[in-house]
Amino acid sequence: MTATPPPTRPSLGAAALHGLVREGRAPRLLDVRTPGEFRTVHIPGSYNVPLDTLREHRAELLAHLDEEVVLVCRSGARAAQAEQALAGAGLPDLRVLEGGVNAWEAAGAPVNRGPERWDMERQVRLVAGSVVLVTGLVGVLVPGVHLIGTAIGAGLTFAALSDSCLMGVLLSRLPYNRGPRPDVRSVIAELRSTP
Repeated sequence: MTATPPPTRPSLGAAALHGLVREGRAPRLLDVRTPGEFRTVHIPGSYNVPLDTLREHRAELLAHLDEEVVLVCRSGARAAQAEQALAGAGLPDLRVLEGGVNAWEAAGAPVNRGPERWDMERQVRLVAGSVVLVTGLVGVLVPGVHLIGTAIGAGLTFAALSDSCLMGVLLSRLPYNRGPRPDVRSVIAELRSTP
């Protein structure tokens, strides 16, 4: 018999979260985007724990996340994956910021900005589109090359249906997106030092 995962709480809207922050009742904000995305723009007071790091070190993080936690990403998809990982590990009080940083900014809430970078979704569109375009053009001269573009299309279809993206995972490992990876020890030290 399999264990039933704990019920998830409804997501939290940007306006509601902004109200909690203004009232001094801000929950822990874990931003699960890549370090590059986080440096570009993030909610003040949030902690960068990339999704891969969170999955890998969730047991270590659990001991330092005893209060309400709101998970943040660009639009909500990666935060929902992080919610499943942490809820499966036994952290009960989790919420996802509905619409992610995009909704937070659209609500006029404050952000910290760093150097501009392309977000992961835009990078995936560039790489996938370029591969399809080039293989389509080369396929006119070299039979069979167009099948590479077909494979990319199949991968993107699977990514949409499964709400996961292998190309995004691979792109997140490029130096452009990695930057200095948050060390789980330093994240835990920050979590301990913040009331």
